[in-house]
Amino acid sequence: MPRLAVFPKAFLDALCIDGSLSLRQWIELAATLDIEGLEFYSGFLDLKDNRQWPIAGKIAQDHGLCIPMICCSPDFTHPDPAFRTAQIEQEKRWIDMTAVLGGQFCRVLSGQRRPEVSREDGIRYAVECIEACLEYAAAHGVTLTLENHYKDNYWKFPEFAQKMDVFCDLVQRIASPHFGVNYDPSNTILAGEDPLELLRRVKHRVVTMHASDRYLAEGTIADLRREEDSVGYAKRLRHGEIGKGLNNYDAIFSELRSVGFDGWISIEDGVEGMEQLRQSAAFLRDKIQTCWPDRNGMVRRGG
Repeated sequence: MPRLAVFPKAFLDALCIDGSLSLRQWIELAATLDIEGLEFYSGFLDLKDNRQWPIAGKIAQDHGLCIPMICCSPDFTHPDPAFRTAQIEQEKRWIDMTAVLGGQFCRVLSGQRRPEVSREDGIRYAVECIEACLEYAAAHGVTLTLENHYKDNYWKFPEFAQKMDVFCDLVQRIASPHFGVNYDPSNTILAGEDPLELLRRVKHRVVTMHASDRYLAEGTIADLRREEDSVGYAKRLRHGEIGKGLNNYDAIFSELRSVGFDGWISIEDGVEGMEQLRQSAAFLRDKIQTCWPDRNGMVRRGG
């Protein structure tokens, strides 16, 4: 049966930019939710010094939580080979972080969709860089997970492999037991595509999932497209309470269950506070217990 983790989407600036929230404080907040794990982001200020990594892991453990997933944003599609080499070394450091924290999954991305980089060159750069990290990941007991991403909070350009055809092409070119997909249905909606179609194409490669629901606070997807090259997320984009947005979680979980998925599902919402996160966790917990029966074929109830 899948397990729930949580990602501090609403608190990234506080944890990564101004330090107004410490990692310990975030862990204490998260521990009040009905979850088993935490997804850390590589840019947390409290993780810049690698001597703090085991301390953070111990704090989580003391609160009954593990850290199965690390969210990282390597930028592998830069045309400069030296830049890409530096990104490979950075990803290896994040693999180190994942292993020290006791995690099993470390995210990779393709990189930014720079207008001067062609489709084929971008895919080639990303494949070469990801493959350059695979042996290192395997040696540390870590699986690299490629997300169908929209855009890192601190990037200028959107994800190179945002569109389904590019993402699937990239996934198909990498054959390794230490590589899989981190599926995010909301990001497919932002690409103007069907999240269930993407899931059906890659479901045998899915090892982790980001659970969220998205909506536009104003305007249209076309308006969002015009804002893609601004730094960070467009302001009209919102993470809403899960179960109240555009995603069909019954259908999504049915597809995942059909291929025996039992990995981590990390919650990405809470932009309106902890109560919203609490409601999202409760919604997902109920859906998991309904969609994944126990060994006797009975539906599990209760936490």
